[in-house]
Amino acid sequence: MVALVSQDNNVVALVSRTGRELQRYRKGRRQVVGCIPYRYKIVDRTSLEGPEDLEVLVITSQKGKGMLFPKGGWELDESKKEAALRETIEEAGVRGTVEGKLGKWSFKSKTHDTFYEGYMFPLLVQEQLEFWPEQNFRQRTWMSVSDAREVCQHWWMKEALERLVNRLMARKLGRVRQIVGSIHCIGDGNSDL
Repeated sequence: MVALVSQDNNVVALVSRTGRELQRYRKGRRQVVGCIPYRYKIVDRTSLEGPEDLEVLVITSQKGKGMLFPKGGWELDESKKEAALRETIEEAGVRGTVEGKLGKWSFKSKTHDTFYEGYMFPLLVQEQLEFWPEQNFRQRTWMSVSDAREVCQHWWMKEALERLVNRLMARKLGRVRQIVGSIHCIGDGNSDL
């Protein structure tokens, strides 16, 4: 049975996709996608002053033995970004804007003797759902970047987190350069000053 819950005129299925029939594989490697859900501590912020201004959402693994960012299989009927958003809704119960890819990593599964290819995306959280498909299997926790670095169990997700922080810091630097570049000297128009 599938339960549907309306969230601001959008319907969220309270069931996760299961099975591997639609999973994508490339050269024998399962393709997985995930998101690093993030938010600014100051709500109206659009760039990062420093990593302390940022919170990220981590979840427990299904067996509850570690913390990680939401991720799962990329299926044949969806784009990478659609799959990343679906996995984030299913596992962490948040929605938002999926931004540009942080990268691609090859890693060995901790539970299966196989290699995967993983793609990670930032997700600027706009809504935290009260009900979500895996809420009975996972805990979600907002925390600082430094705490997430410590608790995240996957090296490749830690690298993705560093790329996210660097990208958000670069946005701030780009805005500073843009402002400095737009400062003009006020004079009589004939001055070289």
